[in-house]
Amino acid sequence: MTAVRPLAIVGPTGTGKSDLALAVADALAGDLAVEVVNADAMQLYRGMDIGTAKLAVHERHGVPHHQLDVLEVTETATVARYQQAAAADVEAIAARGALPVVVGGSMLYVQSLLDQWSFPATDPAVRARWEERLAEVGVAALHRELAAVDPAAAASILPTDGRRIVRALEVVELTGRPFAASAPTIGAPRWGTAIIGLDWDTAVLDERLQRRTDLMFERGLVEEVQTLIGCGLRDGVTAARALGYAQVLADLDAGGDGSAAREPTFIGTRRYVRRQRSWFRRDHRIHWLDGGSARKVDDVLRIWRAVS
Repeated sequence: MTAVRPLAIVGPTGTGKSDLALAVADALAGDLAVEVVNADAMQLYRGMDIGTAKLAVHERHGVPHHQLDVLEVTETATVARYQQAAAADVEAIAARGALPVVVGGSMLYVQSLLDQWSFPATDPAVRARWEERLAEVGVAALHRELAAVDPAAAASILPTDGRRIVRALEVVELTGRPFAASAPTIGAPRWGTAIIGLDWDTAVLDERLQRRTDLMFERGLVEEVQTLIGCGLRDGVTAARALGYAQVLADLDAGGDGSAAREPTFIGTRRYVRRQRSWFRRDHRIHWLDGGSARKVDDVLRIWRAVS
């Protein structure tokens, strides 16, 4: 148990998790310092600001934020690296008497941190063999091969996600067990963390996502992508697949000016939100709040104090 019991604010993209964390910090000002630990995989990247809705420094109300801007776009973000670094942040924040608030919607990142996921071993030779197989037959065919040996894993991994397909096949080969067998189980949350879920009515959230997407393009998402191309974005394994960035890259590659990526970005974000909602709703530990509630800050503090 840490000196101060952490709080986690999770849920789908576009629900206002970052704003809620800052509102909690404002409500506790003078009584307890708050520090945020990011749990959005794409906000780990330097320069990926507009497309991830990353809060600028002047928007953070003076609240320290951790796990932002810790990777270059050419580096690969991994759940294991995040888990280790974020856990160290949470424990250091609590040890100095401040409240760690984990904020984000990257599903595996959140669960790896709060459930102490023990990652299965990796074997470079096995991984390389499956990567060669991916290059040989293509992502769709390799997804079918995964479905043949582990239908549940294939059902949970997008047929376009070559990296996760390779990882699942590697784990199945090394362990002789289904990929899901290595996933964390939902038990008592690490450090006794109080977990808040933020969501909206689907129609309202869709409107928020449309406004969010429009604002990103108005603020210069295309220009941000063009700048990051010069920093090696195309060489990144994970950064180049981020929502918005991948769509802009595809439009630029097709000879467009990036503007045609707006609608695919909205559609892709809405689809991702459905996946997030399905993932988080199965976690019985989450206390769900309506994003439109005028009392949500009071409710967060009430729930956090009740479990503390």
